[in-house]
Amino acid sequence: MSIVRQESLFSMQILFDLEPTHRYDEIFSAININPILNVVAKKSNLGRPVELNYPAMVQALVVRIVERIPEIQLLVKRLNTDLKFKVDCGFLVSDPVPSEASFSRMITKIKDTNILEEINSQIILDAIDEGFISDANIAIDSGHFEARDQAPAKKEDVVKEPPKKRGRKSKAEREQWLKEKEAREASLSIFEKKIEDQLDVSYSELHDQMPLDPKWGVKKNSEGKNVFWYGYKAHLAVETSTQFILQSLISSGSLNDGKAAIPLLKGIAKYYPNLRLIFAMLDAGYDYDAIYEQIHRMKGYSIIAYNKKNEQDPIGFDENFAPTCVREHSYRYDSFDKRYQTLKYTRPKECADCPLANDSLCQKVFKIKIETDLRRYSAPARGSMAWKERFKERSSVERVIGYLKEFFQLNNVRYRTGERAKVHLDLVTLVYNGMKLASLRLACKQSTTNSLAA
Repeated sequence: MSIVRQESLFSMQILFDLEPTHRYDEIFSAININPILNVVAKKSNLGRPVELNYPAMVQALVVRIVERIPEIQLLVKRLNTDLKFKVDCGFLVSDPVPSEASFSRMITKIKDTNILEEINSQIILDAIDEGFISDANIAIDSGHFEARDQAPAKKEDVVKEPPKKRGRKSKAEREQWLKEKEAREASLSIFEKKIEDQLDVSYSELHDQMPLDPKWGVKKNSEGKNVFWYGYKAHLAVETSTQFILQSLISSGSLNDGKAAIPLLKGIAKYYPNLRLIFAMLDAGYDYDAIYEQIHRMKGYSIIAYNKKNEQDPIGFDENFAPTCVREHSYRYDSFDKRYQTLKYTRPKECADCPLANDSLCQKVFKIKIETDLRRYSAPARGSMAWKERFKERSSVERVIGYLKEFFQLNNVRYRTGERAKVHLDLVTLVYNGMKLASLRLACKQSTTNSLAA
């Protein structure tokens, strides 16, 4: 019986085949840690001298993710007991090993900046410049991971609100109620409002207002049962062909997945203005008009599973919104005209034997502009084989989330508070992208060497 083996961690196996010293050299050739040193290093020569080797400490944090060392305490222990590992991390033999508190203070300094996100963006820009990423097909999804914090105890005492007065409000009461409603809505944060309110808000404002406190979240598993956790969600936008993480965000576990899609898309537009978005693949949890609009503004095409929301079946159209003939046979998707942004449908195959084929009621060709309804009409058309093949690419983001949890310790948060958990996610994303770029560079070198040898 043949054994089906899953492909190893995409092309990163080429890195793990190297000796640790060479492996770390390749990784740090792709990750520029100098911006982090500008944040954590001592700003002046005044005061007591600094005995810590900050470059080596930063490298040790990266190596901890690469070597899957679960805790800072175990990292410090290995630095004390393994001299070769200490030197590979960049420490000198004479350097003292930093304590857990020293690492904690360094992480606190990183927490107050967005430096890890900026370095990650530079890695993606390097990948674009070197030709590894060209036109992008993007898949977006979220994965949950638990918090280090303990879930708060359930409150037993619930204050009951007084019963509302029955009947219509008087004119004065209604005006007062409208004023209170308007004031209440004005006080809400952008993520407490509707998704369409995000369209005209800048990425920086969306990024800064993202809720980070751990909360209870719920999600249906593959068996249709609810899974509860206390913690966070990691929202990822992944380039489907190379599986680079173009953008990542962390939020409270209770945040609706759809409310993170527009910030991710705006982040891509901000950091990679020369990267052309072609298709965006998302599941039914992102089926909102505002998300279609944002993708359309970026001149991309939405491949999003349709989520029927108490809507009546359209008259004269099938479940994929293709036109139907008099006998309710669906017209076939033929092509898409990019110039006019128009879908072309041709006669159903049943028309060959239909007695109404030459009747005036039976139209030969239908043309529909996708701007008519961005949610219903996409390019390629819903239900077509081309649409289904594109939608399959969405599995790339699910694989990346699985790899981050299994190989890069995404679900092993060792820090309390959402701000420090954000540092953990940013570091995991940074290491993943850095290893991805380093492995692609190595593969190119080997390919060039083999071609020259041949």
